Amino acid sequence: MTNEKVVAEKLLQINAIKLSPTAPFTWASGWKSPIYCDNRKTLSFPFIRDYVKSELCNVIFEQFQDADLLAGVATAGIPWGAMAADQLKLPYIYVRPKPKEHGLGNQIEGHFEKGQKTVVIEDLVSTGKSSLQAVDALRAAGLEVVGMVSIFTYGFAVAEKAFADAGVAYKSLTNYNSLIEIAIEKNIVTPDQQSILLNWREDPANWTGA
Repeated sequence: MTNEKVVAEKLLQINAIKLSPTAPFTWASGWKSPIYCDNRKTLSFPFIRDYVKSELCNVIFEQFQDADLLAGVATAGIPWGAMAADQLKLPYIYVRPKPKEHGLGNQIEGHFEKGQKTVVIEDLVSTGKSSLQAVDALRAAGLEVVGMVSIFTYGFAVAEKAFADAGVAYKSLTNYNSLIEIAIEKNIVTPDQQSILLNWREDPANWTGA
């Protein structure tokens, strides 16, 4: 079994990812979706949390060996970035969606120096919009973003294009295709439900349900 499928299996095991092809969820964006991903749950399961942390570190070490700094994306990317930075003994910062409206007005929290090669840590990538907003903030502060690592991605074409256009190398521990494969293998979904799940991913903004 590939690492991507192992990670997907563990997320399904603890209901960090829920599949409901016939009773879809509604995202904050208003999109209807047969899947809901909440990787925050993983923090409550020590052994799975440790596995995910180790996988993050392996990817960072293998793909971005020249990293000087890790940057977590608020809020869900903050704990994963902190854990990975601790294991890899790298400096760590995190990025807010927008500058604070009080105090120092920081959008980036922590100490950093201009020119540092930075890897961004995210828990989930859908369209890529919020993740790339964090990249923009880091670049505006003078940091060199060398890549991004997430736990899960839906693999939307719009996200792939956005990362390519922004010149950001991107790697995820697992993805939608691996999730569907393991869900079929474990009899979590039927072949008919698989068709629903795959159809949704083709045009999620306009999908209305099974």
